[in-house]
Amino acid sequence: MKDEEADDLRPEYDLRELLKGSVRGKYAERYKEGTNLVLLEPDVAKAFPDQEAVNEALRLVIRLTEIAGSPTRAAAKQ
Repeated sequence: MKDEEADDLRPEYDLRELLKGSVRGKYAERYKEGTNLVLLEPDVAKAFPDQEAVNEALRLVIRLTEIAGSPTRAAAKQ
């Protein structure tokens, strides 16, 4: 009974096939550095082909917020 509870992988999944080409600890270093991963909605993901595009857009939002003198942004800096 205990073995059945520990193994919750469906029988139709072949673990060897699922792990083919995988690299253990591939993102471990990034995780230690505090990388944030976010899930984008499909419509948003279409507009941003890679992480550079996302970062560029977010930096623009930050600059525009600072230009507008948002009290929320100013309070966050203090």
